Amino acid sequence: MKYDQSDVDISLGKNVYERVCSACHDNGVAGAIKITDKATWQGHIHHGVDHMIESVIKGKGAMPARGGDQNLSDKEIEAAVHYIIQQTQ
Repeated sequence: MKYDQSDVDISLGKNVYERVCSACHDNGVAGAIKITDKATWQGHIHHGVDHMIESVIKGKGAMPARGGDQNLSDKEIEAAVHYIIQQTQ
């Protein structure tokens, strides 16, 4: 399934992912889904982008709220989620 990312700054999402998310999602730290695990990501994407964004904002499992960076804006989180989706298609 493809998502409309036309109004999302994917370069911002990549920057946020590399600064904040990659520490866990590159290597599966604390059970984080590896960015390369496309099958598992597809299960999460199936629940919808808004659900994924909300999970990052609120935190889920071992992932703290806002991915551990309380300074991330909702826009930055949205961009990072869309970047992850793009990488897992």
